[in-house]
Amino acid sequence: MINNLLEFLTYENIYLLANWGILPFWLLLIVFPNQFITRFFVQSIIAPLILASAYGFVVYNIFLDGDILGSFELYYGLDELYSMFSNEAFLLIFWLHFLAISLFVGAWIARDSRKYLIPKFFVIISLLITYFTGPIGLLIYWFIRIFFSKKISFND
Repeated sequence: MINNLLEFLTYENIYLLANWGILPFWLLLIVFPNQFITRFFVQSIIAPLILASAYGFVVYNIFLDGDILGSFELYYGLDELYSMFSNEAFLLIFWLHFLAISLFVGAWIARDSRKYLIPKFFVIISLLITYFTGPIGLLIYWFIRIFFSKKISFND
């Protein structure tokens, strides 16, 4: 049974599972941001734990392949980064990293917007932009937050 699972867990399948599997978490954030189910699944350790498990599995496979030192190439320049991401394992690591951080930021936006009573429309816009572009969505939310909180804070 374990062998069947390991045969199923190809990089392509992990990518597809992560891409499609993250969507329910984002839908919960957008549609039901203040409900218990969202707090339980999205704003807890569950989603990061699932993504971290996939991340750890891919890192373990990179280690088994003896290619773990290739991860330091990204600091040498864009050409090295490009060549590193030509390896699908390293590209998948990057993508899992991006999905986890973006979801974390989205969960923070949902929690923070409750504190400042930001209208749901603005929160939804911020969450959608964060899902697709990450830091730009966070920046847009920060500007919206300044307007509703009536203060500028760099360390919340």
